[in-house]
Amino acid sequence: MDELPGLRERKKERTRNLIAQEALRLFREKGFDEVSVVEVAAAAEVSKATLFRYFPAKEDLVLHRFADHLGEAARVVRERPPALTPTAALRAHFLDRLAARDPITGLNDHPDVLSFMDLLYGTPSLQTGLVQRYRSQEIDALAEALALPGTGDSTPLTRRLAATHLIVVQQELGMENWRTMAAGRTADEAYDDAVAEAERAYGQLMTGLDTVFPAGTGGG
Repeated sequence: MDELPGLRERKKERTRNLIAQEALRLFREKGFDEVSVVEVAAAAEVSKATLFRYFPAKEDLVLHRFADHLGEAARVVRERPPALTPTAALRAHFLDRLAARDPITGLNDHPDVLSFMDLLYGTPSLQTGLVQRYRSQEIDALAEALALPGTGDSTPLTRRLAATHLIVVQQELGMENWRTMAAGRTADEAYDDAVAEAERAYGQLMTGLDTVFPAGTGGG
């Protein structure tokens, strides 16, 4: 008798989770570059082909954790109240996530989160994958959202440049918060400073860089 569709999906999800858990365990123990895909497959008791059906690239074994956040910035812009600009909406969303200690903001001192962030930010190939795939997809989605009615008149290039600035600010704030956690401060201790940095970063985008870097402050 064939398995019910719901049962098949649950089994697939369990297999996917098991592979990801074993991969993360091995990467933490030995380092990402020191563990082969074959070793991960053996630990999860699946074939290499099965592993690649769930995770097309080795980097995906780690970066898949960002999948739940893909398109989040675009969603915030699409669903924002009429009185908020896109930048103000994203600023408010990031501040809310800081208050919730969402790991995506970097302001989370749980040992498992810190271990994951250490792995992510300490492995160049994972950083490259994060930038080339996930950042690019986020920028594409946000640029599309900025083209919707109510976001003002702009060209495709203007929208993509704006989306790039907004996504990079979010990710750089997250990395800076992780550095603070890695240096030994707790999330509660660092919260006020993290809020101030976020206010400053989004404020630069909301008011324009010329107000921060005016003429006469550099050059010969």
